[in-house]
Amino acid sequence: MNNKKTVILGLILTPVIFLVSVFTGMKILIDSELIPGSFMQHFLMLVLSCIAIWILQKDLNFHIALPRFTKIFKPFFIGVLIMLITNIPMTVITNLAGGKVGANPVLEEMNALQMFLFVFILASIAEEFLFRGFLLNSLKPLKERGITILKLRLSLPVIISACAFGLAHLILFVAGADYMLVIKTVLFTFTLGMAAGYYQEKYENNTAYAIIVHMGGDLIGVISLFIMHLLA
Repeated sequence: MNNKKTVILGLILTPVIFLVSVFTGMKILIDSELIPGSFMQHFLMLVLSCIAIWILQKDLNFHIALPRFTKIFKPFFIGVLIMLITNIPMTVITNLAGGKVGANPVLEEMNALQMFLFVFILASIAEEFLFRGFLLNSLKPLKERGITILKLRLSLPVIISACAFGLAHLILFVAGADYMLVIKTVLFTFTLGMAAGYYQEKYENNTAYAIIVHMGGDLIGVISLFIMHLLA
C-alpha cells in the first residue's frame, strides 16, 4: 500500500473505530456491579484497534515493548504534570466565572477500584492503541513535517493524533457533561496526546511509552476518587 492510502485509511478508520466502539458499547450493558458501563466501549476500541493494526501491520510499523524500569518515571511524571497544569487553571477560571466544577459523568458512577481497572489501565491502553498505535503510525509518511517548540520537535503525526484524541472527547456532551468540563477535558487530552506521541516517537515508536504518559495523566483522578471514597 502506498503512503497516501495509509494516511487516508488512518484518518478514516480512526473516527469510525472510535464512534462504533462508543455507540455500540452504550448498547451492550453488562449486568455486574464490578464492571462499569464504559467497559464495553473501551474493550471494543481495543479489539477493533488491534484488528486494524494487524491488517495494516506492514504499513504501520507498530511496535510495543515493556520499557526499562528506569525509563518509565519521566514520561509518567510528564503525564501527571500535564494533568495538573491543564486542570488546575481551568478549575480556577470556572470558579471565578461562577460556573460549577463538574466531574466526568462517566467517572462519577465508578468507585476507586473500577477507576483503577477500567480507566487507569483499560482506557489508557485502548485509547493509546487507537490514537497512537494506529493513527499516529498511519500518518508516519508525514513525519518529516512538524514544528519545534523549546527545542522539542513535534511531528505532524504527533500533532494530528493529539488533535483527534482531544476532539474525540467532545463525545462527553452525549453523556451530559457541561461545556466547561468538555473544554477542560479536550484541552487536557490534547496536551496529553502531544506528550504521548512525542515519547512514542522518541523511543523507537514504542506505544508502551504513550500508554505510560496516559496513565500518568489519569493517576490524580484515581487518587482523588480513592480519597473521596475514604472520606465518604
